[in-house]
Amino acid sequence: MADGDGGGGGNTGIVAIVVIFVIVLILGFLAYRGGMFGGRGGGTNINVNVGGGGSNR
Repeated sequence: MADGDGGGGGNTGIVAIVVIFVIVLILGFLAYRGGMFGGRGGGTNINVNVGGGGSNR
């Protein structure tokens, strides 16, 4: 009767690690979507100018 937690105290650390991991994944995904790491539109704005200022013939 002295053991009040029923022996389930060992799972608390595992649950805490999983919850923290899920939170980090969600925050990382939101940061990626927000463009913090160059996601969404990083590198699609390509401007190519081929000379037109002089006569190359």
